[in-house]
Amino acid sequence: MSMAPDYLLIGHITADLTPGGRIAGGTVAYAVRTAAAFGLRVAVLTSTLPDEPLLDAIRAHAEVVSIPAAATTTFENIYTPEGRIQYVRGVAAPIGPDDIPEPFRGARLVHFAPSAGELAPDVAFCFPQATRLLTLQGWLRQWDADGRVRFKRFFHHDALQAIGTVVFSEEDIVEAPDMEAEYAATVEHLFVTRAEKGGTYYHDGVPHPYVTPQVQLVHPTGAGDVFAASLLASLPLFDGDPLRAVQVAARLGAISVTRYGLDSAPTPQEVAAAVAEVKAL
Repeated sequence: MSMAPDYLLIGHITADLTPGGRIAGGTVAYAVRTAAAFGLRVAVLTSTLPDEPLLDAIRAHAEVVSIPAAATTTFENIYTPEGRIQYVRGVAAPIGPDDIPEPFRGARLVHFAPSAGELAPDVAFCFPQATRLLTLQGWLRQWDADGRVRFKRFFHHDALQAIGTVVFSEEDIVEAPDMEAEYAATVEHLFVTRAEKGGTYYHDGVPHPYVTPQVQLVHPTGAGDVFAASLLASLPLFDGDPLRAVQVAARLGAISVTRYGLDSAPTPQEVAAAVAEVKAL
């Protein structure tokens, strides 16, 4: 890519182990399709096994730079009557400032999308002119010797303030609900999603509830990633107004739960319709 991308994603694409085999997952996999549906020129900085076939799932939508690693970040989810148990079965290489290709540094929209704590917090300071957003979930994971994933509290004041916009689900912080107030007092823009209940947008700590369309749930995986990518991609369309951008994100996030897998990302037609509806308000 000789020109800087419009939208840069940084984080591990993941291999999710399912009864049907390995499938692409993680925020990057869902967000790349979403950003592309907005008509943006997308780039991805990730890390995987050399010649990882799952990269084909995103190469059709973005320029991809993958740091070679001994493993692709891999998750296995086991569902029990008491809820989901998640295991890490492999982790790719960490990503730091020195790994960012020079053309990527000119991206105007930067989405930090860690899946397994792979991003060094100081990557937050590499894009001073960009509009930046963090999906927090991947910085909230730790695992023990057998790979079982557990909650990890994360707070890096300077990095969070530099990024400026953070998105997470209330389910991500169920073990530390006080994090909502902590983050709201730290970052300029915080979005806490609450599934079908909508969510809360905090601007400099002041809450603004928003609603989400009610739809028939098919599968929720990826909805938060579609929401976050739609939010960031919508901001330039509304002169940076988060209150309008979040309405587009809520519409497209709702559509995503009516489909399964990476097909939950919106189509260009769905993006155009959601943007038009919000502009008409």
